[in-house]
Parts: sequence; C-alpha cells; structure tokens
Amino acid sequence: MIVATKYYTHFLTGGDAVAESPSTHEWSGVVELREPLRDRREIRELRALLAVNFNLDSEDIRILHWARLH
Repeated sequence: MIVATKYYTHFLTGGDAVAESPSTHEWSGVVELREPLRDRREIRELRALLAVNFNLDSEDIRILHWARLH
C-alpha cells in the first residue's frame, strides 16, 4: 500500500518576474506526492511538479511557503 506524502503549498504563478507580473496568480493548497521530496532539492522539485500541473515553466512558479503535513 502506498501512502501519499502531503505538503501544504502557497505559491505564485505568472510569467517573467513572477512577483511583479500583472498576470500573477496566488495559490495555496495541499499537494499529495507518492514519495517525499528529497532533502536540499525540495523547492526545485516542488516548483517542477507545480509547473507541470499548471502547464508552465518552473521559473514561472515562486514558492512563498511550503510545509510537510503529518
């Protein structure tokens, strides 16, 4: 049985200079992963995952806050 690892995420999506783009959107919620994020690569992996789901480049994602839920 696979137990999902859950993370709370708060992030921005948009184009170049995400924080200053007029098309910036703010999101928050729980992301479920099959495996925990790897140490020291968490932000990069989370940005890549979110980018795929939003059909964006990972550079278009700015993580404001994230935390593993227990």
